[in-house]
Amino acid sequence: MVGADTAWIMVATTLVLFMTLPGLALFYGGLVRSRNVLSVFMQTYSIACLMSVIWLVVGYSIAFGSANSLWGGLGKAFLITVESDSLSGTIPEILFFAFQMTFAIITPALIVGAYVERITFNFVLWFSAIWMIFVYCPVVHWIWGGGLLSNGQLFSTNVYDFAGGIVVHETAGIAALTLAFCLGPRKDQNKPPHNPGIVMVGAAMLWVGWFGFNGGSQLASDGSAAMAITVTHLSAACGSLSWALWEKIKYGKASLVGIVTGTIAGLASITPASGFVGPLEAVIIGTTGGILCQEAVNIVRNYLKIDDTLDVFAVHGIGGIFGTIMIAVFNTLGFTNGASWQSQLGSIVIVGVYTLVVTLIIIKLINIFIPLRVSREVESEGLDLQIHGERAYDFTS
Repeated sequence: MVGADTAWIMVATTLVLFMTLPGLALFYGGLVRSRNVLSVFMQTYSIACLMSVIWLVVGYSIAFGSANSLWGGLGKAFLITVESDSLSGTIPEILFFAFQMTFAIITPALIVGAYVERITFNFVLWFSAIWMIFVYCPVVHWIWGGGLLSNGQLFSTNVYDFAGGIVVHETAGIAALTLAFCLGPRKDQNKPPHNPGIVMVGAAMLWVGWFGFNGGSQLASDGSAAMAITVTHLSAACGSLSWALWEKIKYGKASLVGIVTGTIAGLASITPASGFVGPLEAVIIGTTGGILCQEAVNIVRNYLKIDDTLDVFAVHGIGGIFGTIMIAVFNTLGFTNGASWQSQLGSIVIVGVYTLVVTLIIIKLINIFIPLRVSREVESEGLDLQIHGERAYDFTS
């Protein structure tokens, strides 16, 4: 065990949890109507709690067990074979478990942005639990756990996904788009974000937490981790600026919500590449990602007519896929990292199709027993009071 590595991953674990609680909750909460903000907080918080338990029971074992190339099996269920002195590389395995648990928390939490303001709370919990077991955990095993898409098992080279462009962002983005399509649009899609200030605070927390997300994925306290943090920051900054500039060119004004959404686009885009690129490549990825994701928002909203309420697919899905492809682009241009077009594109397609099909099956099966959508009356009056018996703001006292 290396003490410096252990200390850094403990910090990184805290940072990644901080991304969800409270970063993502605030980011999403500020974007919805004031009568739905607590429902977003409740969904995000409950998912964090539920995913933690599932990760202990079966999630970690399915993802990082050694049963076969398709799934890890149940040999590590309840951490029955993990002791306090068990090692994963240079850090305690229990710490590796905790670090990966924060990824398992934020991935289904990202999907919240697609269905806010109109989904039943029971459906959220059942969907998140089953989706993590049957979609997220197997994909983690395929790419990070020695499974199907690693070690040259399916393609001639490994897929390069440093911190989750495919594992986290593509899976969450495709699941979000699928769920938004099945739900249908909100009754009123024209209400602006109720509190852009909270959105900015949440985005800033995500930006800071992302240093643990990408820098921690090196699983060591070394120069590569420092480079991952640096390129993460640069991509976020460039994504923010390019989004704001493109928004100014197209619509005449650069908005606060726009620039911070560009931050998230830059962060999502650099995630898969953060361990394989330098500062110049990060500037290119972030700048392009900000514009690309903004155009994707326009396509999903205005051409596909899908109410992915907070643009999960356009920002996270497209950003993660774009960053994964750019690893192969830079390798072709001579920035040697070993990635191949076959492994990068093939993995994107395999994971994308698998996520789409299994997510759709999960939605349809759960909907047999549990309503997917609240009534129009509840949607109109807001989920905070109708579902949770509380409201965020009391203007009468």
